[in-house]
Amino acid sequence: MSKKAEKYWSARYQENNTGWDIGHISTPIKEYIDQLEDKNLKILIPGTGNAYEAEYLFNRGFSNVYVADIAKEPLLNLKKRQPAFPDSHLLHQDFFEIHDHFDLILEQTFFCAIPVTRRRDYAKKVHELLAAKGRIAGLLFNFPLTEKGPPYGGSKAEYLMYFSPYFEIKVLEPCYNSIPPRKGNELFFNFSKKENV
Repeated sequence: MSKKAEKYWSARYQENNTGWDIGHISTPIKEYIDQLEDKNLKILIPGTGNAYEAEYLFNRGFSNVYVADIAKEPLLNLKKRQPAFPDSHLLHQDFFEIHDHFDLILEQTFFCAIPVTRRRDYAKKVHELLAAKGRIAGLLFNFPLTEKGPPYGGSKAEYLMYFSPYFEIKVLEPCYNSIPPRKGNELFFNFSKKENV
């Protein structure tokens, strides 16, 4: 795990410099979760931050939810709010060093925070982490790519370039139910894993 990256993100939490944190689950992710019926799905939320999505899933009876973050602070924050959340499901590690399989990966504000040079690696790693017939769903930012960040922007065309080799693109469209500060700047996506890649 990159100690430099861990130190950077830990400092952001310690200084309460977490502009991405809206204090609750975002509407698009909540409405997507509300459609999930199989409570046995093994779910990963990478770069989870304060993990409001995991908390929402856990409260709805999804007991096989894992959260990963390079900083330990947000994992401890989740544990304070949800003492019953299993310690073994709190992964204090680099996303790229996870070795497991999941049915679903939920993406929100993690992809936009990693270095742009690692985006292709991210798509490949997600494919590797998903079980057969697995899928990834969530939100990607839709504003011009910037060198200053995080967050770093991106476009539908760019995302298709990274993900199309590994996934069937089910949905990649402007998000209609973004929270007001992000309205017009998000794409909702739902991709399913291609086999034999």
